[in-house]
Amino acid sequence: MGERPWICSKEGPTFTYMRAYERFLNYIKINTQSDEKSGTHPSFKGEFDLAKKLAGELSDMGLSVHLDEKCYVMAHLPATEGCDDLPVLGFISHMDTSPSFSGEGVTPVIRENYDGEDVTYPSGDIMKVCDFPFLKKLKGETLITSDGTTLLGADDKAGISEIMTALDEIIKEKIPHGTIAIAFTPDEEIGEGADNFDVEKFGADYAYTVDGGDVNIIEYENFNAAGASVIIRGVSVHPGTAKNVMVNAINVAHELHALLPEQMRPEHTSGREGFFHITDITGSVDHAELSYIIRDHDMDKFEKMKDDLRDAVERINEKYGKDTVTLNITDSYYNMIEKIKEHMHLVEDAKDAIKVAGMDCAENAIRGGTDGARLSFMGLPCPNLGTGGFNFHGPYECITAERMDRATRVVRMLMCRLDGI
Repeated sequence: MGERPWICSKEGPTFTYMRAYERFLNYIKINTQSDEKSGTHPSFKGEFDLAKKLAGELSDMGLSVHLDEKCYVMAHLPATEGCDDLPVLGFISHMDTSPSFSGEGVTPVIRENYDGEDVTYPSGDIMKVCDFPFLKKLKGETLITSDGTTLLGADDKAGISEIMTALDEIIKEKIPHGTIAIAFTPDEEIGEGADNFDVEKFGADYAYTVDGGDVNIIEYENFNAAGASVIIRGVSVHPGTAKNVMVNAINVAHELHALLPEQMRPEHTSGREGFFHITDITGSVDHAELSYIIRDHDMDKFEKMKDDLRDAVERINEKYGKDTVTLNITDSYYNMIEKIKEHMHLVEDAKDAIKVAGMDCAENAIRGGTDGARLSFMGLPCPNLGTGGFNFHGPYECITAERMDRATRVVRMLMCRLDGI
């Protein structure tokens, strides 16, 4: 791979560019917090505000742009002369922010030459280095956080900013490139980002999502994922005459949960270890409902975990009666490695770009999923690039201007790789 050419610059006039973090500060002003309960597409109308802004900026750059009724922005930059036969390469980021924490009224706080110590927010909250040791390696950089009352929006408006900045640079500098496809999607954070994604219209042979953590990371493995819903039917009678009659659905729920291994809860796992995670529980004596998510990188282990939950339900039904517990398991997404392993050139190219950008490359197995995982199974191989952000989905979310610059450089180099894939 080392012999393959990189086109990083072109002789010509000097241009003044908007840096990625400057675009980012504009985009995070727009509330795009998705809503998993809305039942609409997109789930929140504010996503259209950002979509329209991005569509306008892409059009101004000279790309052909389409914004559809479901809030998907797709744009194409035609190949430069002599590069028409190269594969079409796509870059994808999502516009929504997580519903886990408020995304309304984001007020950024910029700390130039950050000292690497605890971060005190205007809200009075403190992001402590003892809790987040990565902060030490950000010393000397320009740290960007929220004011502590909202998330920041780096997931994934940082990715959008980096893609837009890389496009702006290669267009202004007239750097040769193949056809480039761009997509900005809604509702990734609620698992619906790929639901209405038109792979054929997008027209890319391969793509990268720009939706990861630190800037030197390439991700091409993720969890296999399923959701499980458990409904428990109890028997409610007066407690004074309950002996051998009452079946308290709340107690049954606790009993069922205890049958799953405690060491396989998220708070006890890391790396490639899978987990059962109970996300919701409601109940009364006569009725209880539980929701779980099930995760593992290994497909065989993933299938066994689902079987273990089925076995636990069967044991409860044997004890309390056939229809006491009803279980429904729905697969959500699968490990993209099953599709990426046939196209590992995408990973090698990303590694090369990261190294040329002056960083040591790190591989990371995602303890979660991305749109790229689903898109890979929809016929669009799509590993994930880092954005330079940390602590997504909460008030401690942060990023640095310098890491956004590096991420932009990685994206730019991948856009301009000329020898084909």
